[in-house]
This record gives sequence, structure tokens and C-alpha cells, in this order.
Amino acid sequence: MTLPLRIQPGPRMSQAVIHVGSVHLAGQVALGAPGTSVAEQTRDILARIDALLAEAGSGRDKLVSAMIWLADIASFAEMNSVWDGWVAPGAAPARACVEAKLAAPQFIVEIAVVAAL
Repeated sequence: MTLPLRIQPGPRMSQAVIHVGSVHLAGQVALGAPGTSVAEQTRDILARIDALLAEAGSGRDKLVSAMIWLADIASFAEMNSVWDGWVAPGAAPARACVEAKLAAPQFIVEIAVVAAL
């Protein structure tokens, strides 16, 4: 395997990049649930993250860090209600969560993670 290894590469970005024992995911948005609730978008994003981590040979139990962007920080508790049920017990990553204007108005949550392989 030649490193870095790019997963689902495109002309602008790759969905994930494997390098030096870790996998770095691009910010994921709810392509399967645009315009729905924060909880629904979070569930959709976390399923996408699970799939990308599996493709890279990793999993949520190996998360190192997470960055979460919310269009409205008032939805913090709603997002956390889904996140808390998803994160592997005893394997919570270092994490930051901020309010930000996202790339398109239908997306109200975006999450990027780094995991060990």
C-alpha cells in the first residue's frame, strides 16, 4: 500500500485519507437526510462515518478526535443525544463543537473525525 491512501477521492477532496497509522475523514454532512432535524442529520452522518471507517479498516472504538460544526449551537443537546448513543463506551475522542455557517443551508450538522487504524 502506498501512503497516503485516498478513499473516495475526488477532484477537490477525498472522503478519507490513510496516513501514518491513522485515518482522517473529511467533514461529513447528511447527504441522506438533508433539511431534516439535527438528530436525523447526526444519525445519517454517523452512519457515513461508520462506513468510511470500516472501509479504512478502523472503527468508532478507535476514534482519536472529532470536530463538530452546528448551524445553531442551540441544537447542541439534540446532537449530543444521538452522539452519546453512538460513541463507543470508554472510547470517547477528544472533541470540539462550534457554531458555524455551513456550506449549504440544508446542512445543519457537519462532523469530521480522525481514528487510529
